[in-house]
Amino acid sequence: MKIAVIGAGPAGITAAYKLSAEIKSGRVSQLDVYEISPYIGGLSKSLEMWDQTVDLGPHRFFSHDPKINKLWLEVVGKEYDIVNRQTRIFYKNTFFDYPIQASNALKGLGFFEAVRCVLSYGRQVVFPYKNTDTFESWVSNRFGKRLYQIFFKTYSEKLWGIKCDELDSDFASQRIKKLSLFEAIKNALFQSKKNKHATLVDQFAYPLRGTGSVYSNMADKIVENGGHIHLNTGVEKVLTSGRKITGLELNNGSVIEYDHVISSMPLSIMVSRLPETPYNIKELAHSLKFRNTILVYLSIDKTDLFTDQWLYIHSADLKMGRITNFRNWVPELYGDKKETILCLEYWCNFEDPEWQLDDDAYIALGTEEISKTGLISDGKVIAGKVIRIPRCYPVYFKGYKEKLKPIEEYLDTIENLQVIGRYGAYKYNNQDHSILMGILAAENLFSESKNELWKINTDYETYQESSVITKTGLVNS
Repeated sequence: MKIAVIGAGPAGITAAYKLSAEIKSGRVSQLDVYEISPYIGGLSKSLEMWDQTVDLGPHRFFSHDPKINKLWLEVVGKEYDIVNRQTRIFYKNTFFDYPIQASNALKGLGFFEAVRCVLSYGRQVVFPYKNTDTFESWVSNRFGKRLYQIFFKTYSEKLWGIKCDELDSDFASQRIKKLSLFEAIKNALFQSKKNKHATLVDQFAYPLRGTGSVYSNMADKIVENGGHIHLNTGVEKVLTSGRKITGLELNNGSVIEYDHVISSMPLSIMVSRLPETPYNIKELAHSLKFRNTILVYLSIDKTDLFTDQWLYIHSADLKMGRITNFRNWVPELYGDKKETILCLEYWCNFEDPEWQLDDDAYIALGTEEISKTGLISDGKVIAGKVIRIPRCYPVYFKGYKEKLKPIEEYLDTIENLQVIGRYGAYKYNNQDHSILMGILAAENLFSESKNELWKINTDYETYQESSVITKTGLVNS
């Protein structure tokens, strides 16, 4: 079997890693990975900056799935540490715990605002939204309208660029799941495994050389096993004949025959480059929206700024939405350097004027906003760098599922094609979701059972046992 994998992010490189083990057995005769950028790791790559290692914003890995955890440990070995998570909300110059802790939130808001929030929650319990298909209605029912406005609305609208009543509730159900003000209070009062919600994870495993080292290690193994990775190589078309994969046309014009293609390129682009795709399916794919990210890295001449790995910025007077402090992950990232690297995140669409701002303007904006927060105290910004990431987030706009479903159904009719990953499957994946998609896509080629990849990050659970990664390895949880 000749196999092509499009994209070297977590999903694509994981699929290729698993498939490369079949080269020696002879079941895979050719394995090629095509990555349009010069890097391995996609959104989870790591890079060197000012003699330190940074990621593209905060990348926490955590899973209860033994299959995912075993693979992660297989690739990382002992080159990781366990990080005690601290992530908070920064709102009106005050820190609030995230995930929300009832006592902390109400205390930080002050007596009168706390009373308003509790009364608002009580009213919502008595008179809930009957239709919870939007982010606003879903969250308001679980936290009350007032807490929703304070701790969810501003940040979410910065991130997605649409109003929360235009945002599908899927975003909340995938990220917040069953958490509510009631659950937060119960968790605070009764600490136990039974009520420990997945969102409340307080530790996670982190590679000593940055998140991207997971995927660069996989890439090394792929090459060692006889596979090939082609960087700076884009795919122009996915070729089919009679709804069966025949190969790829690369952006340099060359055509290569393949028996199977696994794609993690943006779904809207991939569908538009399937020659036999009906017009109505292409139109639906074109209507899918991705949100762009602009990362502003600032080097601060100070080490002790704040203790969080990252902060959510809910203040409406600040354009940035999140700050990552790479000093608070593992010491191996910064070594003996005496400066702290912060990463400020801004979001926009292609048509927004913010996408056209030059790097100097963003460095100036980031410097102004970080100074305005008071988070760097008397520290000074001594250097800046900007990285732009197009199509970073698939937007769950209201009604997106009605547009996505016919696309999924059509792609399921194309023999020997699988789409995976945040981009490829139009899923707001964490790393563990994308790794699982890669594993299952590889299994689908040589297993009689058919893994339903579209269900990952919605209602898919394959494991019978639960496990977590600790400093000593994998243990049942």
